[in-house]
Amino acid sequence: MSVFEIVCGVVLIVAALFIIVLTMAQESKGRGLSGAIMGEGGQMEAGRSRGIDARMAQWTKIAGVAFVAVTILVSVLSARLG
Repeated sequence: MSVFEIVCGVVLIVAALFIIVLTMAQESKGRGLSGAIMGEGGQMEAGRSRGIDARMAQWTKIAGVAFVAVTILVSVLSARLG
């Protein structure tokens, strides 16, 4: 294993843990399937537009993009080098 593969592996693990922690820390958007079937009264997106939950959602998206980008990078480079 090269140093590059080890570093990318560590980045993937950190990004995955970051995504898990941020996803678990966010408040639920609704009541799940029962809210979708019965209707949710329009308050699903009301509190999400600002505040810490919106920032956590943004950081979750950034971590997800970073995770996918590093995964593709490692895949392409290992195919070329291997």
